Formats: sequence, structure tokens, C-alpha cells
Amino acid sequence: MKKLLFCLAAGAFLCSCGVTKSPVLGAAYTDVISGNAVTSNKLATKVGTSTATGYLGLVAIGDASYQTAAKNAGITKISHVDEHNYTILGIYTVYETIVYGE
Repeated sequence: MKKLLFCLAAGAFLCSCGVTKSPVLGAAYTDVISGNAVTSNKLATKVGTSTATGYLGLVAIGDASYQTAAKNAGITKISHVDEHNYTILGIYTVYETIVYGE
């Protein structure tokens, strides 16, 4: 009985999944772009991105902040922000922030 409980606990611990923040989520595959924020600034001519990536639901690295995305494109006035969520079976997950502005 102890071996069975140990195996179940170990299986649950080792069987992790990675997910992203998304308005809809597919169990096997997700590739969704959605709106996140809007300001009163005029429409954009520049686009900047920042990304965070996760592996197996165990390791996540990156900087998907608005500030980094704006800095990458030289944006000082943000018009609006979108997000791109991409997941394959919870094994590989990408969260991308897309900032538009001047």
C-alpha cells in the first residue's frame, strides 16, 4: 500500500503541465493573440515585443514586461498592448507581450 501511494504521489509530482494566461485554452495546443491594454495615445508606428518561456511546467525564464517590450522598440508613448499565448501540450509554453506606440 505504501508503494502504491508513493508511486501515485511521484507520478502526480512528475506529471506537471505548463499553461499561459489566455482568454481561451486548448488542452493540446494554444496559439491565441488577445488585447490587453489601451491608452488614449494615437495609433502606433512602432512595435516592440518581450517574451517569457516555460518548459515542462518546471522552468520558466524571460522578461515579458511592458517596459522591456517598449524599450526594445524605442517606444516612449504606448498606444495599446496585445499578448500572444502559445502552448504545446503544456510542455513548451511562450507568453509574448506586444506593445504598440510612438
